[in-house]
Parts: sequence; C-alpha cells; structure tokens
Amino acid sequence: MSLKAVFLDRDGVLTRERTDYVKTPEELEILPGIGPPLRTLRDGGFRLIIVTNQSVVGRRLTTHDEIGRIHEKLKSELKRMGCFVDGIYYCPHLPGEGCSCRKPEPGLILRAAEDLGIDIAASWMIGDKEIDLEAAKRAGCRGIRVQTNLGDLQNAVSSIIKAGEKGWEC
Repeated sequence: MSLKAVFLDRDGVLTRERTDYVKTPEELEILPGIGPPLRTLRDGGFRLIIVTNQSVVGRRLTTHDEIGRIHEKLKSELKRMGCFVDGIYYCPHLPGEGCSCRKPEPGLILRAAEDLGIDIAASWMIGDKEIDLEAAKRAGCRGIRVQTNLGDLQNAVSSIIKAGEKGWEC
C-alpha cells in the first residue's frame, strides 16, 4: 500500500508569517489550534511533511544551522501538542534564482515523496499562497488554501477528510 501525505507550508499555515522573516528560534511563533487538525490527519493515515520557501537564508539574514534550530523548535512544539512531522524540506534560494525547489516549482514535494515513499496522487498540499497550490498542481496532488496567520487549519483538514470519505482521487 502506498503512503499518502499532507504537505504543509510552514509560515502562515503552522507558524506566524513575519514581514521581516523568521530568523531565529525565538522569533518562531506557533499558530494556535494546529495540534488537533494535525492529529486528525495522522489518524486518517496521512504522513505530515513541511515544505517551505526560506529565502531568508539566500538573503543572508540567517544560516542553514539556524534554520535547523528553528525547525528543531517547531518539532519540539509539535511534540508537546502530541504531533510530529515525517520531514521538513526547505528551499534556501532567492526568488528568481531558477532553482527547482522554490515553490511554485514542485521540487520540494517531489523530493519528499521520493525520500519517504509517498504516493503523490493520493496526497494533498495545504498552503496560504497561490504558489503553494501551484506547486501541488505541478507535483500532481491536490491543494487547499488557508488564510495566512489565521490558524484555520481545521477547515482544510475537514475538507481533506471529507474528500477521502467520498472516495475522491487526486
């Protein structure tokens, strides 16, 4: 049986998006209410994978090591909520560099799917920007958009679960 996943954008979906970027673990703010919907996805048999553009590295406002510490804090906070993610994939490049990993390109999703044995056609992407939905489309999965920083993850998760109950395929 192939594994299905929900790919999640980080900033604006799981954590507060900042206009000056998240550069340190101290600046990372988890959005309220994300624990229950993430647990619902897990209970529904989905792997959880974060795919995020982090041009803050390319802008030299932080380092790969610091991004690692930020993601360790995120995983620790999720664990405290009774959740965990199967992987975190990020693109450090600046817009316009032409890489294949910066959303809306599908590279992060495709790499995660290959690394973790994910069936992309049975998977979803939750993001807060059009580029997230475009990356999902280019990768071959369905996408759902949430409002930036509003913590309305539950509505997106409910839609995914209902789609599964109806037998919708991606």
